[in-house]
Amino acid sequence: MKKAKFGKQPSGERLALMKKSPNYKDGKFVNINHTPELTEGYSMLGVTYEFIFKKNERRYPVDSIPSIKTDLLNLPAELDILVWFGHSSYFMQIDGKRILVDPVFSGNASPIPQTVKSFKGTDRYTVDDLPDIDYLFISHDHYDHVDHETIMKLKSKTKKIICGLGVGAHFEHWGYNIDSIIEKDWNETIKLDSNFTAYTTTARHFSGRGFNRCNTLWLSYVLQTPTMKIFIGGDSGYDTHFAEIGNKYGPIDLAILENGQYDQKWKYIHLLPDEVLKAAKDLKAKRLFPVHSSKFVLANHAWDEPLIKISELNQAIKLPLVTPVIGEFVYLKNNEQQFKQWWTGVK
Repeated sequence: MKKAKFGKQPSGERLALMKKSPNYKDGKFVNINHTPELTEGYSMLGVTYEFIFKKNERRYPVDSIPSIKTDLLNLPAELDILVWFGHSSYFMQIDGKRILVDPVFSGNASPIPQTVKSFKGTDRYTVDDLPDIDYLFISHDHYDHVDHETIMKLKSKTKKIICGLGVGAHFEHWGYNIDSIIEKDWNETIKLDSNFTAYTTTARHFSGRGFNRCNTLWLSYVLQTPTMKIFIGGDSGYDTHFAEIGNKYGPIDLAILENGQYDQKWKYIHLLPDEVLKAAKDLKAKRLFPVHSSKFVLANHAWDEPLIKISELNQAIKLPLVTPVIGEFVYLKNNEQQFKQWWTGVK
């Protein structure tokens, strides 16, 4: 647990600031509403047994996941695009700023080598393929969102890190200048630049890179650029906060919501596919980008089930879905852009 990849427990002035948060109680952060780790009627022993001994045979794809390699180092300045790297990692260039969210490029979403390995074809990009980053947004400190190897390589390219209370301890421990780290509680405003504002919003999840859980804060964000409003969802179970965010900040031009690694057994901390659509409606979203799938196995469903289910459920709602291949340009200001169901036919 003393290895650098595990990060650092908050202490000193950082811990003192955390203790002042209304969301910090009895030595840890808490969700707005009661949030059990497991749904009532299930046990951790039972869940672990099923995950190990009753594996869904299609959790991993047999084929390589399709992808496109695009040149991100020489993007025209006027191009407003998003590029997805699989799971919850993506890059945006919007209104002249370059933004990276929850990057994981090491091929591993666990501190233990050779476990939670990425699918074939999903490691097309590396940190070397990225331009300098104006703002690195971190939703929470789990290993499938904060990858030590990637973060170390990003150090020379990253100007500012935006994260929840306590998460900055990891970055400071890893050699980032404290002046580059912006740590915030829920419901705060961050003036990033002229007409660029990030609002820290609630999520229903948990945190932790070691044995201590909930010792750092998990966030979602509303990013207001000069021309767009984007919801960066991170990980979250369904709750009243989506409607509250929608009422306060909506309509949202693009809602990026987790859709994958779910199970009825832990429904309070991850969205089920029908809840993804409910959350998007609550947010008053014009377009929906479902992420948190197609790269790592963290649940027992088939690897392509999240995209199949949400596409089927959306037939009744007809909300424009953003479902790019890894590396494909998503044109942020083109609500008419169409996407193929690239997972069809991939075994």
